[in-house]
Amino acid sequence: MDFGVVLQTDPPASRVVEFARKAESLGFSHTWTFDSHVLWQEPFVIYSRILAETEKMIVGPMVTNPGTRDWTVIASTFATLNDMYGPRTICGIGRGDSALRYIGRKPQTLATLVESMDIIKRLVAGETVEYNGKDLRMPWIEEGWDLPMWVAGYGPKALATIGRHADGFILQLADPQILEWTMAAVHKAALEAGRNPDDIAICVVAPAYVGDNIDHQRDQLRWFGGMVGNHVVDLVNRYGDDESRVPKVLSDYIKARESYDYDHHGRAGNKSTDFVPDEIVDRFCLVGPAESHIEKLSLLKDMGVDQFGLYLMHDDMDGTLQAYGEGIIDAVG
Repeated sequence: MDFGVVLQTDPPASRVVEFARKAESLGFSHTWTFDSHVLWQEPFVIYSRILAETEKMIVGPMVTNPGTRDWTVIASTFATLNDMYGPRTICGIGRGDSALRYIGRKPQTLATLVESMDIIKRLVAGETVEYNGKDLRMPWIEEGWDLPMWVAGYGPKALATIGRHADGFILQLADPQILEWTMAAVHKAALEAGRNPDDIAICVVAPAYVGDNIDHQRDQLRWFGGMVGNHVVDLVNRYGDDESRVPKVLSDYIKARESYDYDHHGRAGNKSTDFVPDEIVDRFCLVGPAESHIEKLSLLKDMGVDQFGLYLMHDDMDGTLQAYGEGIIDAVG
């Protein structure tokens, strides 16, 4: 199983680059970042520095969306990075949450997501596409690149879309029961589309905090249940109490949710996530000593997870990154 680290592009950017460089030295293969251009610094600028200061690190957004940038801009950016540093980019993408909602726009439709993925992937590959009624190709691309497109989602329609169209599935929580349900839906859709489910990479992404003070760790990671809750609320509003569409293990906890403060999105101490119970933190995240992380990660690996992405957002980022590099990664294998 590969390991990635997920960072927020808080200033200074040099600190983000430093974490990526350290992560590579500790055995991490991927550096991902949030992509919410108002709340944080522009990630694609920072990717160039990360690629320049690492040797094999693969970089990409966790996740971008087809609404904040023109699709041709997204494609050109990825292709330029690959031309400069070799094919070391990956595109995590979804309908959009904080990046769009914070500027007063709604998440994109799944149909738009699928269309954008096709355009972006084919342009990066050096192909000609029809876009806005015009045939387009990037003439400076001599030999194109296969840009992996990994899609994040929770709901039945999103999971079906992933199974039919994506190179990878991103599940933003580390609950084995929910993983089993979502992965089965992705694989079912892949088979129905004539695809080999084994060709779809499975990436679980969640916060992790290594240590012995469980209560403190839970408080530091409670923000994550609030972030996931934004997507779950959308599903409940669409499907109601239909457990075949939204299992109760995913939806029950949001009943106490009243609002959400994007000004503190993805940050410890977000008061609008106080409704998240300890049980959800324990299920969705990885807490406790290294042995507890190894046990849960080994289970996820046995279930078919190809990569674990570590959201590194709490008050001991260095310590947790070091703990993973000094024993956890090797123990999971």
